[in-house]
Amino acid sequence: MIIKVINQSKHPLPEYQTPLSAGLDLRANINEPIILMPLERKLIGTGLFIELPAGFEAQIRPRSGLAYKYGLSVLNTPGTIDADYRGEVKVLLVNLSNESFTLEDGERIAQMVVAKHEQITWQPVQELSDTERGAGGYGSTGKS
Repeated sequence: MIIKVINQSKHPLPEYQTPLSAGLDLRANINEPIILMPLERKLIGTGLFIELPAGFEAQIRPRSGLAYKYGLSVLNTPGTIDADYRGEVKVLLVNLSNESFTLEDGERIAQMVVAKHEQITWQPVQELSDTERGAGGYGSTGKS
């Protein structure tokens, strides 16, 4: 799949880190380091503008290493970039640790996965089909 992109950042285009990676690593495009205090959130620009085809979205997800080592996450994960959005791709980072984190220009801050999606049409009905699970919700299928 080919995606049109405008790169206004100081960095190369995102790349897959391994041949079977699902996500491309997005980099912070900032003019000076940003300090994220514990529980603080900031919107970080990437300098990228994309044009997705109809029927596709870009999902913005945390990088597992940053989450594990430093408690950094994407607050609205997965964030969705719709096919009709033409603004800058930004990442809403949150520091969930007890220590401050200094974000540097060019640092890989999130990953972007492009995925196909469907749009639905509602069909109002009076009842739904029965299943073994039924209305069982959180925890209804057991602990393990």
